[in-house]
Amino acid sequence: MQDERELLRGNTPTMVLAILKDGAQHGYGIAREINRRTNNALKFKQGTLYPVLHALEAEGFVSGLWETIEGERPRRVYTITESGLTEYERRIRVWNEFVHAMGRVTEGVTGNEQPA
Repeated sequence: MQDERELLRGNTPTMVLAILKDGAQHGYGIAREINRRTNNALKFKQGTLYPVLHALEAEGFVSGLWETIEGERPRRVYTITESGLTEYERRIRVWNEFVHAMGRVTEGVTGNEQPA
């Protein structure tokens, strides 16, 4: 379980950016969409998600605006920025290279051989 938490922690910003590239969302909506897309395999608590959102906002990768709907509590809605899209694409390249390299290691592939 510790390994899964470490993988989740290191990849949460990428997942958040992936959700936001499909449209603006508030924190609860981001968490719900990650749960939905992973068939509830990954679940986020506020203590995990909001520090990531705040860090992404501080880095300029997302912007947040308060939204007030009549009869509801105000909520912060996040949108991915242009630099956030660039960062998302960079992270996906790095992730794909990592997955490919791990596949080669776990399949015992050397040199230019392709994994089975």
